[in-house]
Amino acid sequence: MIDLHTHSSASDGSLSPSGLMKKAVEHSLTHIALTDHDTAAGLEEAEKAARSLGIHFIPGIELEIAWNNGADFHLLGLGLTRLTPGFSLALEKIARNREERNLEIVERMNKANINVTYDDIKAFSGSSYGSIGRPHFASFLVKQKLVKNREQAFLRYLARGKPFFIPKEGMEFDKAVEIIKESGGLAVLAHPMSLYTGWGKLPGLIKSLKDRGLDGIEAWHPAAKVSSCRRLEELGKKLELIITAGSDYHGESRPDRKIGYTAGDRKIDETFLPKHY
Repeated sequence: MIDLHTHSSASDGSLSPSGLMKKAVEHSLTHIALTDHDTAAGLEEAEKAARSLGIHFIPGIELEIAWNNGADFHLLGLGLTRLTPGFSLALEKIARNREERNLEIVERMNKANINVTYDDIKAFSGSSYGSIGRPHFASFLVKQKLVKNREQAFLRYLARGKPFFIPKEGMEFDKAVEIIKESGGLAVLAHPMSLYTGWGKLPGLIKSLKDRGLDGIEAWHPAAKVSSCRRLEELGKKLELIITAGSDYHGESRPDRKIGYTAGDRKIDETFLPKHY
């Protein structure tokens, strides 16, 4: 069993990077990629833990890409053997933008008579990595009993068009591909169905992304229907792209997602492992 899409507490997962590695071993995984949102902060800890536990670790990341229709365009970087200065500078810019966005969310919450400081959110997150995002705000709203669960927090306050939503500045696709490849990684389109592009246009879109450097697509993702995953796999193979699968595991915050499993409760096996891993 393998898993090429997971998250730790370095972004919005509930387990520490080392705790995630232990979880993977407990579930008999042989290979695992850590792909936290817009940060590489947990990679060193995860790699060290994986080495001591005897599991093959694939350093990764999940980058937010600027996209014109408001859909979620995420790009996985898998197998980052070295973080170049350009990659590190890009992540520093993302972190600054995230901080500004978070401060504005706090300001909006206070204007809505929800008394909170940014230090409160940081302390509540329990993260020592400093990567705070909307899921942490959602959990805070649940803790304050303003909503029943995180899903309701997003639907009422944090989703697009809601009072506390502030668009996140994504990275340009070509820049993201460049820094991933310079760092020794593969650029893989995460959960393609979240692009909200119809099947009539999707092949042309993915073909154009391949022409600009895309290496693969995450054809299998738990948020997609099995029938859609099969179509994506067929499309990816036709375009001679690498086909990957992931659980998008987050831990307790997303109990519906199980490490090592993807759409249709399918076990992720080594047929999805890129050859040089």
